[in-house]
Order: sequence, then structure tokens, then C-alpha cells
Amino acid sequence: MRPDDANIVGNVHGGTILKMIEEAGCIVGTRHCNTQDGDRCMAALVRVEKTEFLFPVFIGEVAHVTAEITYTSTHSLEVQVQVMSENILTGVKKLANKAALWYVPCSLKNVDKIMDVPPIKYASVEQEELGRKRYGAQKMERQETKARIEDVVPPPPNPGQHTVGFSQSSLIHLVGPSDCTIHNYVHGGVTMKLMDEVAGIVAARHCSTNIVTASVDAINFHRKIIK
Repeated sequence: MRPDDANIVGNVHGGTILKMIEEAGCIVGTRHCNTQDGDRCMAALVRVEKTEFLFPVFIGEVAHVTAEITYTSTHSLEVQVQVMSENILTGVKKLANKAALWYVPCSLKNVDKIMDVPPIKYASVEQEELGRKRYGAQKMERQETKARIEDVVPPPPNPGQHTVGFSQSSLIHLVGPSDCTIHNYVHGGVTMKLMDEVAGIVAARHCSTNIVTASVDAINFHRKIIK
């Protein structure tokens, strides 16, 4: 991890960690879904489950990001990701982050075509049943949030300190080629990095001190952001 990965307190930005987690999930999901015959495809992020930031990752440490497919349905797959940080001077390693993500495979020929997911072999029937329960819960929650329409409320003029309007903020980001997948829509990890940045601005403005990301409950991706 290098200085351009740092936040203002000197450890790695939470958004950078989220971006690495999503990239790892996309790689293993895409690799798995292209082990079958038919159209080539790419795994697209549709949901992030609770993400826990257990320990900070510091500049100069090496981040080891590992991803494993833990459940597959007909058209989606669950990937669990862990981030280990390693101090290469002392050899000390620690579990810094862990997350669960859901992907769907989109055909390279037609981004709106969802491909079938090859099934995985489970270590036990219990493991498969637990995965099926997680799949049902995330699917229901994603449908519920999609049904809700939330408008952005403009901040009031001259808001008082420690009010919602005082800390409210927004970012404008011009999407470039480096932000996009080969389908020309924005990587889920890039979106999460931007979300973490603006959330950090709001939290720092409200608290008037340095802040770090501690956890993310859930993120649903309902529509693509096109380049």
C-alpha cells in the first residue's frame, strides 16, 4: 500500500479497501462462470453484505485479498472475501477486513442477458442449506430496497451546526475509462469508493475530527452507471 492509498490520518482509505474487495470478487466470479460452454460473461456486482473493518491497514503494509465462492443459485453467486494485512518488516499479519458479495454473470455479447451459474460442490448439506438461507434473505432485502424511492433532499440555507443540513455533502465525479468494466459501465468497487469518500466528508464535518470507516451494513446495486 502506497501514500496515494492513504486517508488524512495516514492509514489506507476505506474506499480503497472496498474497491480491492470488489475486484477480487469479480475475478473469482468471472473465472467460475466462464468454466462452462456458451457466451463468455463477466460477473457484475449486485449486492454487498455487511463489511467489517476490523483493523486499519497502514501505508507500507502488503494487503492480501482472498476471495472464495460460497454459494451459487441459478443466476447468482455469493463470494466471501477477506483482507489480511502484512507488515513485511516485522512479519506480523492480521485480519483487517471481511465481506460477502453477490454477483450475477452478464454476457459479453449482451450486457442485459444474465447467464446461468455453474453449481459448486459443498462440503456438507448444512453448508448448502445455510447458503440457501443467505441467498433468500439478500434477495428479499434487495427487492424491498428497490421498491423504495428515495429523493435527495437539498440542504436548507445557512443550516445550524450539527444538523443534517450542515453536514450534508455530495461529490461530482466524471466517469472515465479507468472507472469502467469491459461493458463500459462503472465498476462496483469504484462506486463504493466514491460512496465511502462522501460519507467520510459528512462524518468528519459533523464530528470536527478525523474519522475512519468501521463497517458497511449492506449496499444494493439496482442500475448500472454507464460511461
